[in-house]
Amino acid sequence: MKTEELCINTIRMLALDMVQKANSGHPGMPLGAAPAAYVIWTRFMRFSPAGPRWANRDRFVLSAGHASALLYACLHLTGHDLSLEELKNFRQWGSKTPGHPEICIPCGIETTTGPLGQGFANGVGMAIAERHLAARFNRPGYDVADHYTYVMVSDGDLMEGIASEAASLAGHLGLGRLICLYDSNSVCLAGDTKLSFTEDVGRRFEAYDWHVQTVPDGNDIAAIEEAVTAAGAEGSKPSLIIVRSHIGYGSPRQDSHKVHGSPLSEEDVAKTKEHLGWPLEPTFHIPDEVLSCFRAPGERGAELESGWNRMMGEYGDRNPELMAEWKLMMSTGMGKGWDEAVPVFEADPEGIATRAAGGQVMNALAGYVPSLVGGSADLDPSTNTALKGKGSFQVPGSGDENMSGAVTGAWGYEGRNIAFGVRELGMGGILNGLAAHGGFIPYGSTFLVFADYVRPAIRLSALSGLHAIYIFTHDSIAVGEDGPTHQPVEHVASLRAIPGLTVIRPADANEVAEAWKVALKHRKGPVVLIHGRQKLPILDRTVYAPAEGLHRGAYVLSDADELELILLASGSEVHLAVEAGEILTNEGIGTRVVSMPSWELFEEQPEEYRNEVLPPEIDTRLAIEAGVAQGWHKYVGRRGEVMGVERFGASAPGSEVLSKFGFTAANAAERARLLFKKHRG
Repeated sequence: MKTEELCINTIRMLALDMVQKANSGHPGMPLGAAPAAYVIWTRFMRFSPAGPRWANRDRFVLSAGHASALLYACLHLTGHDLSLEELKNFRQWGSKTPGHPEICIPCGIETTTGPLGQGFANGVGMAIAERHLAARFNRPGYDVADHYTYVMVSDGDLMEGIASEAASLAGHLGLGRLICLYDSNSVCLAGDTKLSFTEDVGRRFEAYDWHVQTVPDGNDIAAIEEAVTAAGAEGSKPSLIIVRSHIGYGSPRQDSHKVHGSPLSEEDVAKTKEHLGWPLEPTFHIPDEVLSCFRAPGERGAELESGWNRMMGEYGDRNPELMAEWKLMMSTGMGKGWDEAVPVFEADPEGIATRAAGGQVMNALAGYVPSLVGGSADLDPSTNTALKGKGSFQVPGSGDENMSGAVTGAWGYEGRNIAFGVRELGMGGILNGLAAHGGFIPYGSTFLVFADYVRPAIRLSALSGLHAIYIFTHDSIAVGEDGPTHQPVEHVASLRAIPGLTVIRPADANEVAEAWKVALKHRKGPVVLIHGRQKLPILDRTVYAPAEGLHRGAYVLSDADELELILLASGSEVHLAVEAGEILTNEGIGTRVVSMPSWELFEEQPEEYRNEVLPPEIDTRLAIEAGVAQGWHKYVGRRGEVMGVERFGASAPGSEVLSKFGFTAANAAERARLLFKKHRG
């Protein structure tokens, strides 16, 4: 058996042994796609297992995350921090080899995949990251960023809408260093793709302005290598290489959907190994010559990394300012004095919409936070999320900056404003790719009601602990005339339900400023900032508690000498609570008003502080939020109540909608008054 064939079969058999030992997994794609993986990892990928965080390494994304055993086999063989013992613990508690890949940079796993199509969008984000860094930092003779992103996708990936969204944008942006290998085996979980997927994928991607090639035989490694070489030479378009393969190659279940997601029988395993000329025992067998072959690319990569480091030393000597910015982006991303740049807003009863305040804060920060890059789903003028003067990320020389709406500045890959178009889910997947790549604090924005469109990407962002910022505006029934289709009701509660996601709904401009401080410093996962459309008063902080209390999730805004009742609220409803609190206090009811912008931040506080804000003995509590009551009961307790919205909204001016739904100070005071009397009675 030739060394190449031996290497490919080693990948296949390691994957097969993993699935069999776990008695769980997906053997089909690893058996079929192993030749393409072998070519990428041994002939093209630049990586350094000893320096897994090398900034200029190539990225490999297995979008078809169900084929995780294929990835784990390649990572072990190429010398990454993934031992043979970890392969033997495939899909077991506490292992580094879960059922679907989870981000682990030291292991070589660049991003979390499994939900189909998400990895494809992550790859687009990584390719955007490389182009932006290259435009910003590369100088003649110094290629600071010049790596490729390789994505392996399946039929299922390309059926998902997120892949279409991301592919369309990638083609528009001309991401020439993005190479996708499409394992086209014509089989999915439920049966043949003829059941539901008969489009001409190649022509679709050509219409997206991709460079498309087809390799008719997935076992023809020379043809695969030739196609990848051609893709790498295509500098102006992303590339799709359609590799026609056989799912479950070499097994008795070859070309059947029955090999997609179930282990083979012991008899079929034996027949597969016999067919491929592989010994039945021992399992997890790796011939010495195979290990030598696979370790060579990592050794070359270590030399490349060392050379890049030497080059960066010279680069820093000649370009000290650029080098300082590079180091900043690759570390915290936030320059000295960034927090002092955050504006402080003067008290103003007329006020400003929190979305507008957010725009002011972002633009004040942009010069101090060079890693802040992002955009909106075609909504910059409404979400106020354009970084003014920072340019539009577009193909250099392709357009006129006057076409970019709220964005001003240079038109090219150095631009920090990304026009995602009306592609919310694609935007979320791309943000995750930017965050996983490193060097960026990415943000994306849309209306809160469309958080449903981006939710799957937010979930993966939280699961992966990626530092991405989501800005959702138009946050309640106060949206008004656009009606119930555009008035979020259940959305804040649904976001709070995602583990690892920090949700912040500020009450005024100064809480917005503090929320941005939290969002930039918070490195344990994504942050959601929820802003309103309508103007809100800017509270007089000489009368009310400082906005810095936001950092603790909830804080006492105003208090009573003899505490008898607590009003809790977030966002715009804090102002209702303040007015209602004044009414009640004037009636002799000792009322505390608590601004509660973030449940997650509040839950991180010591119990002592939480009890200080919400004393257990004061159980007469009313929570006020223009959304579903779900979740607030934890804070109002058994004897408290929630003033919320338990139906969809209506089309009318926002102030009228709020009034019709009872969101007035007078009604809030009456609800609290009745609750107080009920408990006193």
